Amino acid sequence: MSTPSLTAFTLPVRDLVHRAGEMRERALDVAAPEAMGDGLVSVKEGADVHLDVRLEALHDGILVSGDVSTDATGVCGRCLTDITLPVEVEFQELFAYTADDAYDYSVHDDHVDLEPVVRDAVVLSLPFQPVCQPDCPGLDPVTGERLADVPDRKPQEVLDPRWAALQGLLAQDPEAEATGDGAEREKR
Repeated sequence: MSTPSLTAFTLPVRDLVHRAGEMRERALDVAAPEAMGDGLVSVKEGADVHLDVRLEALHDGILVSGDVSTDATGVCGRCLTDITLPVEVEFQELFAYTADDAYDYSVHDDHVDLEPVVRDAVVLSLPFQPVCQPDCPGLDPVTGERLADVPDRKPQEVLDPRWAALQGLLAQDPEAEATGDGAEREKR
């Protein structure tokens, strides 16, 4: 198995290895090495990522628990304006001493690499359809104007083209509306 390269997310655990019951806490401020997420919002490359991490030695490995806080930037899913959303997520993962199929991660050369764990936690916490505000009205489907910028304007009602022929009948005979269809029944 190849040795992972040391990054800002890689922590030394030499003082904890095979010392069950030992615990260390660390606070890290690192820059995201690459973008996290591909949707409407993502954590951009170089964004500040703050980690509060607890490393606990167990018999099987090192249990890493932590809190991640950063900012995701992108666009609103309704009106396409630029937005910044705070991301705060917790994670917990066991880094095993042996490379076993039962564990997703393992301790390599007395180090644990938190980057994939942090990436997974952050990406899974990002909203699929982010909005700038909970009641964002979106865009006008005809003009493309942002409806929040024009609060007095009501969106135009778009009628289904299959009903256009009936709309034409109402426009041709205004008396039919006034008398109702009772006059039509009397003629028959």
